[in-house]
Amino acid sequence: MTAVFSYLCRQIRRLTLQIYAMFSFFDVDTVFFTVGRQAVSYLEVLCTLAGLVCIFLAMRAKTTNFWIGYLYNILLFPLFLQKGLYASMLLQPAGFAITLFGHYRWTHPRKKEENRRHELKITRLGGRSWMATLLTVVVLTVGLGTLFSNLHRWIPAVRPAQQPFLDSFILVMILTAQWLSAQKKLDCWAAWMTVNVVNTIRYPFGGLIFLAIESGSKIIIASFGFLHWLKKYREDREASSEEGGAAGF
Repeated sequence: MTAVFSYLCRQIRRLTLQIYAMFSFFDVDTVFFTVGRQAVSYLEVLCTLAGLVCIFLAMRAKTTNFWIGYLYNILLFPLFLQKGLYASMLLQPAGFAITLFGHYRWTHPRKKEENRRHELKITRLGGRSWMATLLTVVVLTVGLGTLFSNLHRWIPAVRPAQQPFLDSFILVMILTAQWLSAQKKLDCWAAWMTVNVVNTIRYPFGGLIFLAIESGSKIIIASFGFLHWLKKYREDREASSEEGGAAGF
């Protein structure tokens, strides 16, 4: 009986250590390597790799980008939570929902929205839609920035937010970019470029040097993404014109 009890204790201890090791792996204080004086955690490296793969697949207009996007959202949540970037943290559940919606829209286009390859066509925003989008970005940025700058006063256990208005602007812009991407709007790349330029500058101040490098890489990928989508957009328009002309004939 004593032997059985000892065995169970050893197994429980081993399981406890495994669980602790698993969670410590996702701790931002678990350092993988350093860049200058900046420590880079395992979690930050995973987020960087997932983000780069996701935007590369999106650049190629591949639906597999959504599966990597789910993983990316899940990994970013604990990273931003531990860094005190609360707006970016709260972005992840919303981003996950938009990713689900976009996955469905890309794979289930309506009859008039699909191209010859039975994919969702790439389209563009109209002038009024652009104005409405910009106004929404401004209003939400001011509102959320005010909220997060006062959050530590209402909830003492929460650390003061870093760069609350800038963090809120990025949150709103990412949601905008994701929503436009979900609709396969060519304009999404302008939003992604804005996000990555700002992130490349601000991440080092939040101690996320590796994510800054990722954002800089995304600027290049987004440029190619815009050109690739523009080519597909023109091809789809030409195909629609040909079909319209054939129908008229």
